[in-house]
Amino acid sequence: MMIYCTNNVPKWNYISISGYHIREAGSSAVQELAFTLADGFYYVEMGKKARLDVDMFAPRLSFFFNSSINFFEEIAKMRAARRIWATALKEKYGAKTKRAMMLRFHTQTSGYTLTWQQPHINIVRTAFEGLAAV
Repeated sequence: MMIYCTNNVPKWNYISISGYHIREAGSSAVQELAFTLADGFYYVEMGKKARLDVDMFAPRLSFFFNSSINFFEEIAKMRAARRIWATALKEKYGAKTKRAMMLRFHTQTSGYTLTWQQPHINIVRTAFEGLAAV
């Protein structure tokens, strides 16, 4: 699929690597980030193994993270994710373009922090989680 999409639909983001479900299952922010980036690096290695140019396929990878209630931890997680991804793509996988080193991601606010007993407070929680992801 990576070979076909890289060669025939070069502007389509054909792989979305999700960490959201990992966090919802009870992991910490650090574990979510570690497992999700490990999955992403696996895709990069598979692309390189298929003899694809990392500068051609890496910009098409996207990530899906969870944003939970710990405001500063979430901000740090997103910043760390971008730095780790860019550094690894450049130093380990030989990426040359900024687009290849860019971490493209989507964030969804957490579901496990919400309670049915406090629907109005859930609005505040979700807004706070969303703000951390900006």
